Amino acid sequence: MIMHKRVWGLALASSLLLSGCGDSGFGDLQAFMADTRAKPAGSIEPLPRFKAYEAFTYSAASLRSPFQPPIRVDVTQRQRGSQDVKPDDDRIKQFLEGFNIEGFEMVGTLSDEQGMQALIRGAGSVHRVQVGDYLGRNHGRIIAIEEGRVEVMEIVPDGEGGWLERPRTLSLPVRG
Repeated sequence: MIMHKRVWGLALASSLLLSGCGDSGFGDLQAFMADTRAKPAGSIEPLPRFKAYEAFTYSAASLRSPFQPPIRVDVTQRQRGSQDVKPDDDRIKQFLEGFNIEGFEMVGTLSDEQGMQALIRGAGSVHRVQVGDYLGRNHGRIIAIEEGRVEVMEIVPDGEGGWLERPRTLSLPVRG
């Protein structure tokens, strides 16, 4: 029973203490909000007008890249194309033929029972190629893979209706 009286006494004392805290203390906040609401509303600036995007068509895509040295042609020693050499237009194009050969870089080789394969970086990833695969836009066919290089034979037009075979080499870069 004494314990019961103590609990009631403690509860009564707590409520008296808390009733003394009746002032919310938000008077200054209420006054600030009343002043803010009494002020006239401001205006928001309109969004700026932007010019419409004008598409640009790059018309020099088929020309030589300005970052490649020009090919020197000696007109006195000009090779004539052959009617026997020409690309096979009936075969299905391989994925790597859609990219310029200058964009490829040899990064390594693999060897197994079927022969040597090369790892070529370009077109967004590393590709495994072997002898007989095609590479580049000029009908380049891989004719040999050695430890540090890939030999490619391209078939290019000679400008007079014939075709020329042009050898290319992709080599492992020297790291130093």
